[in-house]
Amino acid sequence: MNAQSVTAVTGATGFLGSRIARALAEAGRPQALIVRDASRAPRLSGASVRQAEYGDSLAARAALEGVGTLFMVSGGEDPRRQQNQLAFIRAAARAGVEHVVYLSFLTTTPDSRFTYARVHHATEAAIVDSGMAHTFLRPNIYMDIVPYWINSAGVLAAPAGNGRVSLISRRDICEVASHIMLDPGPWRGRSVHLTGPQSLSFHDIVVTVSEATGRPARYVPQTEEEAYEARRAFAMDELELEASVSTFTAIAAGEFGQVYPDVEEITGHRATSLREFLTR
Repeated sequence: MNAQSVTAVTGATGFLGSRIARALAEAGRPQALIVRDASRAPRLSGASVRQAEYGDSLAARAALEGVGTLFMVSGGEDPRRQQNQLAFIRAAARAGVEHVVYLSFLTTTPDSRFTYARVHHATEAAIVDSGMAHTFLRPNIYMDIVPYWINSAGVLAAPAGNGRVSLISRRDICEVASHIMLDPGPWRGRSVHLTGPQSLSFHDIVVTVSEATGRPARYVPQTEEEAYEARRAFAMDELELEASVSTFTAIAAGEFGQVYPDVEEITGHRATSLREFLTR
């Protein structure tokens, strides 16, 4: 890598990107924060702020000039998400970015039940085809959202059947990503699978929530049709609706139940369990 190149972090106004940017700043690493709204960017030592959106190719290319390693979060839930991400990847390649560390997803197949897994598959393929070096971080579903799955009556209603999921803490993802961004060379061409230490059924999840919080919770399996009908009450658009339901139908299909040791191997400590997350 060119000694004059800088590291760039996208999503620096969000939970993951901001923590990774802070870790780089604390390590004294010069970096560029690529954000949509410069006024919201964190003020960090050694960091410049560059404004660009994924779908704006000209702004993205200008923002990425001089960047050696790029941390790329996936775009927001938008009908143009895949199109915008592919435009950003083309801009990165044209700007001379050497290595993309992309925050992908555990399963990235073109026929996944989960809507966004298919988007991640297309994005990974575009990065590989671009000729830039790559590292794919593939986390499972964030355990941070589990409390939001349970309604005020203590019911987790979902079309997950008897499927299992190895939920991952966002803090563990941040720690792994920061480690890799500080020394990306050994991770070129590799995919890192990030899961929690357990593969949990939804019955396991509600029992853990009940025991950890003292608030009773129970799992009510839904059919796919029931799930769509229930979620329409939240005025979701069709893309959000499909993504929400397909999260659980993919779990039911066995796509998210794998457990990998990568978090512990990279950080030196065991991945956070759901119980630990809920009680810390």
